[in-house]
Amino acid sequence: MNDLLFLILFPCIIAFILLLLSNNRIRHAIVALSAVIISVASVWLLATSYARGAVYYAVPFEPTAQVMFAIEMGIALLLLYLGFRFKQYLAVLLVLVQSAMMLVYEFTMSHGMEPVNNLFCDQFSIIMALIIGIIGSLIALYATRYMDTYHGHHPEVRDRRRFFFFVTFVFLAAMFGLVFSNNLSWIFFFWEITTLASFLLIGYSESEEATNNAFLALKMNLLGGIAFAGAIIYLASVDPSGGLLQLDTLITSGQAAAIVPAVLIAFAGLTKSAQMPFSSWLVGAMVAPTPVSALLHSSTMVKAGVYIIVRFSPVFLGSLAGLAIGFVGAVTFLVASAIAISQSNAKKVLAYSTIANLGLIVACASVGTPQLVWAAIMLIIFHAVAKSLLFLCVGTVEHRTGSRDIEDMDGLIVRLPRIAVMMFIGMAGMFLAPFGMLISKWAAIEGFINTPFGLVFVTILAFGGALTVFFWTKWMGKIIAVTPFGESLESTISRQKWVVLSCLTALTVIAALFFPLISGALIEPYLLDVFGATARLAQDNIIIMALMISLLLVLPFSLLFYAKDGKRMPAYMGGREVTPDLHFTGSAGIERIMTTRNYYFADLFGEKKMLRVGDPLCILLILLAVAILAGAIL
Repeated sequence: MNDLLFLILFPCIIAFILLLLSNNRIRHAIVALSAVIISVASVWLLATSYARGAVYYAVPFEPTAQVMFAIEMGIALLLLYLGFRFKQYLAVLLVLVQSAMMLVYEFTMSHGMEPVNNLFCDQFSIIMALIIGIIGSLIALYATRYMDTYHGHHPEVRDRRRFFFFVTFVFLAAMFGLVFSNNLSWIFFFWEITTLASFLLIGYSESEEATNNAFLALKMNLLGGIAFAGAIIYLASVDPSGGLLQLDTLITSGQAAAIVPAVLIAFAGLTKSAQMPFSSWLVGAMVAPTPVSALLHSSTMVKAGVYIIVRFSPVFLGSLAGLAIGFVGAVTFLVASAIAISQSNAKKVLAYSTIANLGLIVACASVGTPQLVWAAIMLIIFHAVAKSLLFLCVGTVEHRTGSRDIEDMDGLIVRLPRIAVMMFIGMAGMFLAPFGMLISKWAAIEGFINTPFGLVFVTILAFGGALTVFFWTKWMGKIIAVTPFGESLESTISRQKWVVLSCLTALTVIAALFFPLISGALIEPYLLDVFGATARLAQDNIIIMALMISLLLVLPFSLLFYAKDGKRMPAYMGGREVTPDLHFTGSAGIERIMTTRNYYFADLFGEKKMLRVGDPLCILLILLAVAILAGAIL
């Protein structure tokens, strides 16, 4: 239990130390040292606990719960103050509703409750701890230099780096607490801290746009928080002893007892993981500094949403409510993938790609067969690694070139060759064989075939996957296009950033190379423990994937050895002469520069147009799940 408590409490201690420190150099050193310690502690947990299965720890409930409740009320008061200050009255109302529900629970229902096993650790918790501990720490380390550059580029933004790193490490602590808690009221406490932390980080710049987007995220996540609070109140009324508040007890209690809280908590998961119609908050979060985006997308916040839905997958298995929530994820996957085609802003492409992949995870987890849960967990792993790498690379490119537009990334292989290679590997990790996203989609197709409405799910996955190929390959073509202009900018990137980006690139490749080991040591034992059955890929498939990865990696790594004095062929312009620097004589004898540009199909896949389809459809599916829920209660 000491290792779990260390991972929860150590980032909190570091957070308060960083809040008090004004010296930039000392702050950098403490963040770096803390990142190493948290990463090592996460790996130590893996080494010591992966073979033990699920282990539960008795932690005193009452004193800890009282401290958590006091902090929750403090958070509520802070949010009420900020809501009134910025005239966000809907946020104020939602905070009041949620606080009133928790006050009712605390003063009329929680007395006499004595859940025993309040902390636990199993293979899925270890996977999540590795994602939080390693990727989250690397992002925090990257942020030290990034925030220095950020304030150099944005002198109008008030320097609040002490506050930034304080919230970042609190975020990591809350995520550790969330994945190690077996008590739903404790999970709710950490859940709300992630909501507060994301709200504060999104609004970091204090601009009007950042403030509005931060409140949008807050309001949507408060809706989920109210549903989560409703689940806790329901369980307290059904079982006054508090036994059903224990996650393991609730899940094994049977679908009849668990389906109501499962649907309510899944709704909270949909808001947290930015599924439609709640996707706009995650897109709006792009206004925050890049490390915030990387944190939200890879190791915190949205992963909390899909984590809790995966936990309840045994309850959803074979239920109509599970199918309805699964279709919310499937529709989100398809629509968000289509929207990504119409975006030229790199961070928006990454945002909609994240929303799409989270949708696929939700679909797999909600249908809930062992094979689909296997696919969901693999998607969580590979998405976390590759997406954190891509966000940090885009942030680096933006600071070095002054633009995050994909069309301005022409010739990145010339200007930032190592960054271009890293981005190429990150993108390959998102959709090319044999990287994990494609492996997981492959497994998902096999899993969906044998489920109700399986052909509908497979069709959605096939079309969504095709759209994914479209927007990633467009971007890939831009970054590896060789151009005769542009000077190398890599010497301006700090060593600390190189270390983080190199580690994430290595993790992307290592995860693909060793996915059978990850599956055999962690995922399959977890599935066996939860479902009494597991899912395996055929040995022949593993051999094929091993051969494919050896061939696939030839291209990106060969780019490292691109010779600047190599032979360059002039562009072909239908017989018109083109100079070596790509100038040609256009109509009326006007000299022009030859350029290439992607199609974005805004008329077909524009954001507003697609959301007009996706949002209402997902609302109807959520209402269907609620109707099924009402039927279960009655």
